[in-house]
Amino acid sequence: MNVSEVYLELYGRISPLIRATVDGLDTATLTLAPKPGTNPVGWLVWHLTRVQDHHVSEVLDQPQLWVSDDWSARFGLTPDPWNLGFGHQTPDIATVKPESAQALIDYYDAVYARTRPILEGLTPEALSEVVDDRWDPPVTLGVRLISVADDSLQHVGQAAYVRGLVEQGWHIGY
Repeated sequence: MNVSEVYLELYGRISPLIRATVDGLDTATLTLAPKPGTNPVGWLVWHLTRVQDHHVSEVLDQPQLWVSDDWSARFGLTPDPWNLGFGHQTPDIATVKPESAQALIDYYDAVYARTRPILEGLTPEALSEVVDDRWDPPVTLGVRLISVADDSLQHVGQAAYVRGLVEQGWHIGY
């Protein structure tokens, strides 16, 4: 297995998990938090997709799909490129309102379609290229891609857990 195949396998696991997590959920369930201040399923999947969109856009030096393709309207938000969910408090969390489970799937699919060519062309040498020198040490492409995948897998796992809690009636809501 070469470097590209490893990353494709890693990222290829995210979409099926998203689909399984949001499948059949209505908008009320997607936005229902088990307890005020916690993240609902829809917010978690939105956030992991926003992070990938943001980070991959930086690597490609292109605008985020969130902004260029008007995804924000499908989530009841403005196309603010810095609204990734970092630092969201209860009122901010409640503003993320995906119009449907399909909106979450479609946005992730669009972002992954942009990410996949990067993964397909990966070489060991490319993994060492610095893509963000705002950090010490600077972030390489390999580290950035692992960070995005790690974030995505953790958040989709959290979303699946929250779905289970909500389906079992463990919620107070907003």
